[in-house]
Amino acid sequence: MTTREEALKRITELTAILRENSRRYYVDNAPTMSDQEYDFLMHELEELEAAYPEFAFPDSPTRTVGSDLDAPVGENAEQSASSDFVKRPHRYPMLSLSNTYSIGEVEEFAARADRSLTESFSYCCELKFDGTAICLTYRDGKLVQALTRGDGVQGDDVTVNALRISNIPRTLHGDYPREFEIRGEVLMPYASFEALNRERADEGDAPFANPRNAASGSLKLTDPDEVSRRGLWCTLYHIPAQSVPFATHDEALRKAASWGLPVSDNRSICKDIDGIREFINHWDTARKELPYATDGIVIKINELSAQRALGYTAKSPRWAVAYKFKAEQACTELLSIDYQVGRTGAVTPVANLDPVQLGGTVVKRATLVNADQMEALDIRVGDFVYVEKGGEIIPKITGVNLARRPAGSVRPVFPEKCPDCGTPLQREEGEAKWFCPNADGCPTQIKSRILHFLGRRAMNVLAGEATVEQFYSAGLVRTPADLYDINKYQLLSLEGWQERSAQRFLDSLTATRSVPFERVLFALGIRFVGETTARDIARHFGSMEAIEQASEEQLLEVAEVGAVIARSVYQYLQDPRHREEIERLRAAGLQFSAAAPAQAASDALSGKTIVISGNFSVSRDAMKELIVSHGGKCTSGVTGNTSFLLAGTKPGPEKLAKCSKLGIPVIGEEEFRRMIPQDAAATVEETQLSLF
Repeated sequence: MTTREEALKRITELTAILRENSRRYYVDNAPTMSDQEYDFLMHELEELEAAYPEFAFPDSPTRTVGSDLDAPVGENAEQSASSDFVKRPHRYPMLSLSNTYSIGEVEEFAARADRSLTESFSYCCELKFDGTAICLTYRDGKLVQALTRGDGVQGDDVTVNALRISNIPRTLHGDYPREFEIRGEVLMPYASFEALNRERADEGDAPFANPRNAASGSLKLTDPDEVSRRGLWCTLYHIPAQSVPFATHDEALRKAASWGLPVSDNRSICKDIDGIREFINHWDTARKELPYATDGIVIKINELSAQRALGYTAKSPRWAVAYKFKAEQACTELLSIDYQVGRTGAVTPVANLDPVQLGGTVVKRATLVNADQMEALDIRVGDFVYVEKGGEIIPKITGVNLARRPAGSVRPVFPEKCPDCGTPLQREEGEAKWFCPNADGCPTQIKSRILHFLGRRAMNVLAGEATVEQFYSAGLVRTPADLYDINKYQLLSLEGWQERSAQRFLDSLTATRSVPFERVLFALGIRFVGETTARDIARHFGSMEAIEQASEEQLLEVAEVGAVIARSVYQYLQDPRHREEIERLRAAGLQFSAAAPAQAASDALSGKTIVISGNFSVSRDAMKELIVSHGGKCTSGVTGNTSFLLAGTKPGPEKLAKCSKLGIPVIGEEEFRRMIPQDAAATVEETQLSLF
């Protein structure tokens, strides 16, 4: 029997685990726990809270929807952040579904509906798409708003990006209602996902683990043109019953399809549990032939009047349940372990497997993540290991069949030296991975850095991994600056190069001279400096010369730049080799200063150093631009020099506490807007709307 103290301790542990993994799933798009593991822990928490209701707190994960509203950070984060989008409320709460992996629990769901409903009813069974939720609002037949799920109460306004998804119609036809909303999923088909990951690998970026993560990250990009390139797809499956006059859910979807909306036709009306079971069994096999990821079946009460009668819990509707397919698993032999060096020097162990069929493909390799993960698995060469895909397209080793472990097997020893250049590896405090510090002498890092420099999001030169390998092997390139010394005659002497291909390469190299400073800074490949950070630093200092002269403390004054990034930038620029490289690139004609800033709107904030925290009526970037345009300066951390903290909704508690300690004023958005000319504040809103 669990005591109250033990129950409270376990509830606290489960709450922390579930919140952390919810953040990794919805915010970072980099989950470390399978859906099934997460759901099992959620069920354990539900059972404990039912037994000890005094510990069932209002903000428990069992009562709240996972939120995608916080911004991702880190070296591999794309130019994407919730803070770059305006938050808007949902007209009706956007809840999540109860999940089950047991047909028995589906039977219990049906039995509860039978007991609760007096009228006859049917079930609508549909595929459960593995993407990211979206809510579209149409008014007078035109798409006027697209929101992410967010926290279920409010979501990020991604209308600009939704308009770039090819099968989301801008205008409807037929007898559509004057205004309604429809919900569904934004997906990334397998073909688009594989093309994107090939491109990311060519540019030295970490691949997405699965199409859901890729779709979620892509929908939140701040560059709509890039969104349109990602090959996203939308499928819609729910019109809130409050907003339409139809009798059944199926009728609503059929009408939506007649208006030109992309509604899935892979659904079936079932009269009883036998029909539900037949639908589940069919799609557990047939889904493997679909061009996009699905992870289960959604069973809904079809009649909208019955849905209204059953109602909702705090977190999910009582009239629907999701049956999740079990992850596909195979057992195969671990033949060997390779240790790969990445662009930033991180060393990643990769398992070489006896080829095995899994999820429609032959799996030969699987990442082991890092040394800690290898130790946690207690994995050894010769072991028979369990490999899963499930929703994960990149195979993951989940365990070892100890009963088949060969006698005399020994634990693998993680290398102490770089497998490429032999330099002793280092592991910084708080880091999970080991790194090769020989950034300028390790062949793999050199080639990866050049590939990053050439990449589409950096200098956008017509060259890929094979070209970089060829240049390196021929001794033509060791640093990005060497690229600008290559001439046509050298190219034509290399295998496979013709007059036309050589000229195209040189023309694309010439075009880099007009690439703006912020992208040049990103192209240098400074550790921890992604696209957004490079943009912020470039705009803050205005030139490379100013950045080179900056101290770590001055780098910390850049909004969103913390101690780790500041130290990385400072140390990079203290290296004479890097300074020489920058001078060579400057001599080659690259841009190392920002375009002249626009004329200041006013000097209302002149001399003021402002920290912003929380969510506002406009994006955080727009708020920063507003501050700068009126003479103010934005920084990320509260110090004694901070003039005031501009706090939106849900400001950071640590920043508030530090303001209280230092006596720094905290003001809200309304008070802030009274400090600046009102016409200028309105201009920000107009700029946001003009994007539509």
